Amino acid sequence: MNDMMGLIYTTAVDSLGELTTQRGTAAVPVCARYRVIDFMLSSLVSSGARNVGIIMQKNYHSLMEHLGSGKEWDLHGKNQGLAILPPFLTRDNVGVYGGFMDAVKSNLTYLRQCRERYVLVTETGMVYSARYDDMLKQHVKTGADVTLMYTDDPGVVRSGNSGRYLDVDVSGRVKDIEVEPSLAHYRNTFMECFLIRRELLIDLVDRALARAQHHFVRDVLIGALRDGSLKVYGWHNPGKVWKLDSVQAYFNCSMDLLKPDVRKELFNTERPVWGKQRDDMPTRYSPNAVVKNSLLADGCVIEGTVENSILFRGVRVQKGAVVRNAIVLQDGYIMSNTHLECCILDKGVIVREGTKLIAPATYPTVIGKNMII
Repeated sequence: MNDMMGLIYTTAVDSLGELTTQRGTAAVPVCARYRVIDFMLSSLVSSGARNVGIIMQKNYHSLMEHLGSGKEWDLHGKNQGLAILPPFLTRDNVGVYGGFMDAVKSNLTYLRQCRERYVLVTETGMVYSARYDDMLKQHVKTGADVTLMYTDDPGVVRSGNSGRYLDVDVSGRVKDIEVEPSLAHYRNTFMECFLIRRELLIDLVDRALARAQHHFVRDVLIGALRDGSLKVYGWHNPGKVWKLDSVQAYFNCSMDLLKPDVRKELFNTERPVWGKQRDDMPTRYSPNAVVKNSLLADGCVIEGTVENSILFRGVRVQKGAVVRNAIVLQDGYIMSNTHLECCILDKGVIVREGTKLIAPATYPTVIGKNMII
């Protein structure tokens, strides 16, 4: 498995509203103490990868601060480890690539210097846990040129010009790909993750950009399926998958993680999820505190009521406050006699005394970073 490296392409789409105005999707906090990228990195490390490159785009400072040297994922080796690849800035490029092919083209020097035979490429718009080593075994066994990871979870299928869907036959061969259809005709959703030989990826990028092609799936894979120039196979990920393409999807993902059976599946003890640690005191509960079915990180102080909610590090809920079906990110301050329901509060939000902020579960309210309500 050490013959596989990882290449993570951080998306620059601001699909999560206020949550992605100052950070990329890869750095969005999840499940009280993690970020979205933690799940990809942890799966790569658990699968044997020891060399991972991360292609950055705009608003990447939060992500860089989170990743540090990569020691939390044991990716701080002398010759291999975590490689941060910031955007290649020119007069025409202001920090956002035109597509995945442009991003790889700007980092071909890094790819050519790597020694691994295979490269696992993934984007950062989904939350899941995967056995990439099993995917590699199938890739080698079938003799595939490209292996695409997919899920048949019906909760991931999107309508209205969103998503990419695969037609996979009984042998695992991909026969067709739909890109952003108004109505998906195939039930298998491509998970923005594929496995390929490193030298083949370099060759495909060179040839594609010579023809002014910028998108791997739309411009390269679909054409290869039509003319039969590449053997494309699919690998089914049996686990639960969440696609974070809207505020509602992020809220639903967070509420799902309050279920013990769902958490047990995502946070497998044999393949743990690692993230950046922050030294904090244990959460303190006052005698009058009421906490039900919630996830609380370290450093919280709870004096009020918290139900069906996720509280990140350093959140304080004062006496008389009610936090229900809500997500409160790091260092939030909920003052006394307030009522929050179906809300998402970004880092450092202060909710003043007596405030009521109630939204429907089908349209949760998002409060931006460091706001005072």
